[in-house]
Amino acid sequence: MKQMPLAIGLEAEPDFHNFVPGDNSLAAQAMRDLVLPGPPVYLCGPAGSGKTHLLSALAHQVHAQGGRSGWFDADHALPWTFDEGWSLILIDGAERLDPARQHAAFTLFVEAATHGVQMASAGRLPPVDLPVREDLRTRFGWGHVFALHPLGDDGVREVLVREARHRGLALSSEVLDYLLSHFSRELGSLMALLIRLDRFSLAEGRALSVPLLKKMLAEEPGQPTLPAANAAQPDPDIASLDLFPDETRAF
Repeated sequence: MKQMPLAIGLEAEPDFHNFVPGDNSLAAQAMRDLVLPGPPVYLCGPAGSGKTHLLSALAHQVHAQGGRSGWFDADHALPWTFDEGWSLILIDGAERLDPARQHAAFTLFVEAATHGVQMASAGRLPPVDLPVREDLRTRFGWGHVFALHPLGDDGVREVLVREARHRGLALSSEVLDYLLSHFSRELGSLMALLIRLDRFSLAEGRALSVPLLKKMLAEEPGQPTLPAANAAQPDPDIASLDLFPDETRAF
């Protein structure tokens, strides 16, 4: 009989200290040095480039300074209600906003400008290419716009090793090489796979290894599978873990 591991919340909250910048060091530093309130900030880039991580890091920094924030994305239920106690509003997944959420996002921009609240948003497309109403598109692109790039292999390795170390795991070069050669190199997918492997190794009472990884995939066919490196990529952009529930998150 297997031991069933408890979900004990080992995931590290994304912040600027655990962000691996790769080619995004200037954007990360600019986010870190923001003086609030200021012009809106918009991050654009493909999945796995770190957009959600940097938004979360900015929120983490604001909270550490005693501020509060509201987080919204295309999956959050309406209504999106403004809180005058916020010092930061974050909107993720800008390209996926439907008409009703576009209206809600525009209203948040208006309220933020009226009350002196910082706006920070992210999407896969630059503001000019967003499939949203024109008045919202101009507000996404009103201030600073930073284009982010996915990590290369060295950066992906560093992130996975850091996450494994945070979990108390020894991630060998053999396992790393296998992950990068047999699975999508999109960071969110690899992080999800590492979390599954961590839990499976606890249940099995065995150290991480390629044979253990193969055993997990064989025994958990019902689990979400990851695409091969040349397959179409899924939607999630996560260089961090999912910290926010499917409701508006206010801090």
